[in-house]
Amino acid sequence: MNELSVFKAFGKGEKTSVSKGHLAVVYTRVSSASQTENTSLETQRKACLQYAERHGLTILKNFGQTNESATTDERMEFKIMIDFVKKCKDRVSFILVYSLERFSRNENAIWLSTQLRKLGVEVVSVTQPIDTSSPSGVMQQRILMIFNQFDNELRKAKCTAGMKEMLLQGNWPTKPPLGYDSITANGKRTIVPNERGRILRKAFEWKAEENLTCEAIRVRLARNGITLCHQRVADILRNPFYCGLISHRMLDGEIIPGNHEGLISKELFLKVNGILEQNTHGYTIKEENEAIPLKRFLRCDNCNQFLRGYIVKKKSIHYYKCSTLGCKNNRSANVLNQRFAEILEWFALDFPSDVLQLIKQQAVATFNQYSKGYIDERAVLQEKHAELNKKIARLEERLMDEEIPSELYYKYMAKYNEEKEVLESELNKATLEMSNLDDCVQNAIDFAINLPKKWLSADYNIKQRLQHLLFPDGISYNRKTDQCRTSRINFVFLYLAYLKQVMTKTKIGISTLQLEYSNFACLVAGSRIELPTLGL
Repeated sequence: MNELSVFKAFGKGEKTSVSKGHLAVVYTRVSSASQTENTSLETQRKACLQYAERHGLTILKNFGQTNESATTDERMEFKIMIDFVKKCKDRVSFILVYSLERFSRNENAIWLSTQLRKLGVEVVSVTQPIDTSSPSGVMQQRILMIFNQFDNELRKAKCTAGMKEMLLQGNWPTKPPLGYDSITANGKRTIVPNERGRILRKAFEWKAEENLTCEAIRVRLARNGITLCHQRVADILRNPFYCGLISHRMLDGEIIPGNHEGLISKELFLKVNGILEQNTHGYTIKEENEAIPLKRFLRCDNCNQFLRGYIVKKKSIHYYKCSTLGCKNNRSANVLNQRFAEILEWFALDFPSDVLQLIKQQAVATFNQYSKGYIDERAVLQEKHAELNKKIARLEERLMDEEIPSELYYKYMAKYNEEKEVLESELNKATLEMSNLDDCVQNAIDFAINLPKKWLSADYNIKQRLQHLLFPDGISYNRKTDQCRTSRINFVFLYLAYLKQVMTKTKIGISTLQLEYSNFACLVAGSRIELPTLGL
């Protein structure tokens, strides 16, 4: 008998299940409903099954097989899969995906993969093999996830540019407002008034001729079959779309003549809004105020409510204050704004030029490796495209040889052409073009070098975006202790701050956020670059 066996009762840590180590689940998805009709989902599933067979893994369950956007983790199938893995954490060891972008394309991917790793579950991309058993492998996977989000932002920027161009041409790019229908004929989309629109026209007339309140108009509309809330009525009366004009946030305050038919005349619209202006309550709310950029970002440490901003007119001094009745958590805006600028100093990329060059080279190299998944996917799609062309050629031969009637030919040719169009669309998406990658990386580095100055000199909207980029959950402030803290930091900036502390041999953490060095190191443990290799 082993003399240590009697001491097993004093052992620490959980025993590993015998079956754990070879069980996995598969998650597949596409971005849109139209893609579910092609072979992309099946391609993903087969690639995962082949990977499992090569590595001796047993598939416990398949998830996904539907269209879900990866820009958010609030996906039905994705949440079901995560819940299943957490419940079966003693059995499941791997989540197999075709590529990391199939798993997630937002900044929460790094946090979620870390939480799963703590449960003993690894996210494995079958087309981007990475050994996550080592710190460098974990770091590489996290960088790929960061570039997934980066690619998503690029696509969003392209889509935004296209929508803005449509607006400038007088065309409404999305679903039209209440009272209009979108009709597509011969490939051309037009927006026309419907029966509800003709009823809404009366709402403007009631306001102009009888000066009815929005509540009275809401009641009349309900009698005519249109049920709205009080605020919605006011929004409709203030929308210039109904007089043939287009107003949109992308137009930067401009008004564009629309190509749609207006329900009312411009004169009637102006008359209605003149009446609405006379009925205001004597105050206005200024949403964008350069003096208080941290409002709806700073939280009260006591009640977790956002701090609002206000001004003491006699002193012309702005303050942040908690909205909870009786809570005395308030502070000068100048003080907290300066405190936030000091926090940004910890994340500024003020490294020597040779280190910055190495960071840039690594970023470019990682992005190129990330694109390998697109290359593999494109090869599979090209093969299917070639097979489909052979089928089309064979169908034409059979028609010429009178082996099939023309009815069958046109039936199957239409089917093949539809499949071909979908495949060609997938081929275009699988091609990731980034000709100006060096410039983009350099611009990002240049921006990070002067991070605090950039924030101080930016306008209100840029400041808000930068704040939420670094601290997705915001920052809490306690007036009694005059301290700030946060529960979550963007991984990229967190790692830069950690690397900066290591290089400068600083023994404290981010003191302004009450973050000790030891806790700070744990946040990025397993993903740091070995410093001795930086000079090689």
